[in-house]
Amino acid sequence: MNNHSLKIVFAGTPDFAAVALQAILEAGHQVMAVYCQPDRPSGRGKKLVAGPVKKLAEEKGLPVEQPLNFKETSDIKRLSDYQADLMVVVAYGLLLPQSVLDTPKYGCLNIHGSLLPRWRGAAPIQRAIENGDSETGITIMQMDKGLDTGNMLLKVSCPIDKQETGSSLHDKLAQLGGQAINQYLATYSPEFCGEVQDDSLANYAHKLSKQEAQIDWSKDASDIERKVRALNAWPVCFTHAGNKRIRVWQVELTDNHSTNAAGSVIAMSKHGIEVVCGDQKTLLLKELQPDGSKRMDAVALLNSRKDWFIENPVLGQHD
Repeated sequence: MNNHSLKIVFAGTPDFAAVALQAILEAGHQVMAVYCQPDRPSGRGKKLVAGPVKKLAEEKGLPVEQPLNFKETSDIKRLSDYQADLMVVVAYGLLLPQSVLDTPKYGCLNIHGSLLPRWRGAAPIQRAIENGDSETGITIMQMDKGLDTGNMLLKVSCPIDKQETGSSLHDKLAQLGGQAINQYLATYSPEFCGEVQDDSLANYAHKLSKQEAQIDWSKDASDIERKVRALNAWPVCFTHAGNKRIRVWQVELTDNHSTNAAGSVIAMSKHGIEVVCGDQKTLLLKELQPDGSKRMDAVALLNSRKDWFIENPVLGQHD
């Protein structure tokens, strides 16, 4: 099989997917059409804004399809008309029904941001950091009706650095995803069935929420530190000094201990704001962002708002 003769329909919406689409195009594959989520309202004016995949597809002159879902028979017929050999799906944002999975000649492939079956679901990148995993990676998977349950066709690993954030790991895996799909397509054979996942090893990576970003100072210092890194750059962890809400972009573990209550501010210096955690170990708050202000280092915040922490020596307590 001449693998550059494969007819591919691509489905994805955010920048993670756009990187993969760019890689597929650069490798010379035939992309018959691009599917992405409908444009969403954004900004103060709530104007409809196209996602990164749609913008790239339009730049390349590719047909763009944006069905709300695939419940209409006309949507399935439209997909069928492209006569695709494969559909490559990356962060599309919609659980595809069996009718879609069965439409391309050889089915649908997914580029998934974890070493399956470790993290299935919406936020595998962030959950890997939050749970202290030492590595993650990309899995190319044959899609089935389950959520990230299909056979694994190719796995490429990526170490998780101790300073890794959700944002930095996202970017690394986006690049790796593009490389992995091209590696797989280069030797594609429809007869290759891959490896069945061991369901007993699977964990569900729940979708991120703004509510979970509030720091619980009763947790261990290492747990809080990982969460801050995992939720950077969205939704970003936060705490309160009295009624002042402060986003926490960067923290640092210390070797110090304190018997003060969890959330207590015990030192303020050029190194940061030192806060006690539930295991009596302390964290240094290094980069912060008060509501309505830009990101700044702790020293800059203390220069203008040190009184916040003098008046509210225990963080997280607010009306």
